[in-house]
Amino acid sequence: MLWGGRTVTRTKNWMSVDINPRKLRGPWDEGYALDIHTLSSTPIGYDSYENLRFDTTRSPVGELLYRLKSKADPSVVPALVDAIAKFWPMFKLPSVAVIVPVPPTKQRKYPPVMLVATELSERMKIPLCADCIVKVKRTAQLKDLVEYDKRMAALNGAFTVATARTEGRDILLFDDLYRSGATVSVITNLLKIEGKAKTVRLLTLTRTRSKS
Repeated sequence: MLWGGRTVTRTKNWMSVDINPRKLRGPWDEGYALDIHTLSSTPIGYDSYENLRFDTTRSPVGELLYRLKSKADPSVVPALVDAIAKFWPMFKLPSVAVIVPVPPTKQRKYPPVMLVATELSERMKIPLCADCIVKVKRTAQLKDLVEYDKRMAALNGAFTVATARTEGRDILLFDDLYRSGATVSVITNLLKIEGKAKTVRLLTLTRTRSKS
């Protein structure tokens, strides 16, 4: 698979990935995460820069996502799509007309949401609309905003929707990690109200153990 002129190598090392789907509640018609991201995180002391270090255990999908996001390892992308394919029959999707990825909060060499969404689109033969939702306003990192209301305020007017490409369509909104749900809630409402989507279903690879 090519991404931005680079060749992304496929690997078979992660073919069997256990999943434990979790329902996500929000303004979408139906929503799931494939699993919890972090199963446990135990403090183990400070490093030489006085940063607290942790011994972290992640779910299988969480570990793959960690390798993609934090280690810039795109070879795990096919395995992540394998995990989605395993879950797909459980999702009970009547139809999906288009996959809409959530825009990234920061630039990465290998943007995880777009890489996985692109491979998912190819695997499932479902069109990908990378510019159906466009971020038009720079926002602070939401994980730095503790209060949910402040997160929602920061996202006000942050996105635009290509209504001509979403009107009357069954949409799968895709993201990598679900935290508070603020971003995907704003985008879902935008797709439904301004984008006039017929249905919006949410799928994320992982979610935090609690809203954060």
